[in-house]
Amino acid sequence: MSQATLEIRAISGHAGSVPGAGVKRELEVCKLIDTTTCIGCKACEVACLEWNGLTFSETTFQNSYQTMPETAWNYWNLIKFNEHERDDGSLMLLMRKDQCMHCEEPGCLAACPADGAIVQYANGIVDFQQDRCIGCGYCITGCPFNIPKFSPQARKVFKCTLCADRVTQGLEPACIKSCPTGCLHFGTKAEMKELADHRATQLREHSGFAKAGVYDPSGVGGTHVIYVLHDASDPEVYGGLPADPHVPWTVQLWKKPLKWLGNLAIVAGVAGVFIHYLRYGPKTVPEDLQGGKP
Repeated sequence: MSQATLEIRAISGHAGSVPGAGVKRELEVCKLIDTTTCIGCKACEVACLEWNGLTFSETTFQNSYQTMPETAWNYWNLIKFNEHERDDGSLMLLMRKDQCMHCEEPGCLAACPADGAIVQYANGIVDFQQDRCIGCGYCITGCPFNIPKFSPQARKVFKCTLCADRVTQGLEPACIKSCPTGCLHFGTKAEMKELADHRATQLREHSGFAKAGVYDPSGVGGTHVIYVLHDASDPEVYGGLPADPHVPWTVQLWKKPLKWLGNLAIVAGVAGVFIHYLRYGPKTVPEDLQGGKP
């Protein structure tokens, strides 16, 4: 993948300075998914597979139009279906495109101990570098959206890259190009937020969806994949979209206070050895024990 025009913002497991830090940042990109105009055609699923060279997996029928229960290491984009009963007793078939959310504060990157295995670019894309992945799976525990998936064959973890290779060349992600209804949009974060807010206002004022709104959760600092929902007060009805996602506290504890305590313990241990040496000098072997004799 060409990365010539992708400036790096953050790197997993990296103790030193970040290459490119401090330079002028690119415009942050964003994918907008309007669930109110999705027809569940799954063209985006096929486009994702074809562009990324992924094989078609065996589908699973569970009394739903959904292709499989969840995304997989070789299936990064999935339309989720849920038959939802509204307050007035009518039924709605809710459809949501499920993929990596490309969080502003990615839990996967925070949890990953491998240097450079996960990279966050200045434009907001969070990308996995499988050649540096050690297969520990910590990134899976750090994601509040259950997105990264482990491949038993490759012993690596995979997810949607927001078509970083296409974006590098000024192109839209493959799924955007395939959508026939215009429910998928791509541009800068500011443009997509404005478009999403306008659409949500339309739904509230003219379509009878008083709770329509935009899903861009602040718990992860916002995301670079946002949704327009019929009912933004209850996102979980859209195939388990978390209402208030956060990086798990275990990751926060491990990567922040415990990490610093561990570093302090190492420094204290080295200091203790040095002080012991200054006070008592080097350890010597008694003459009667030299040469291995008792």
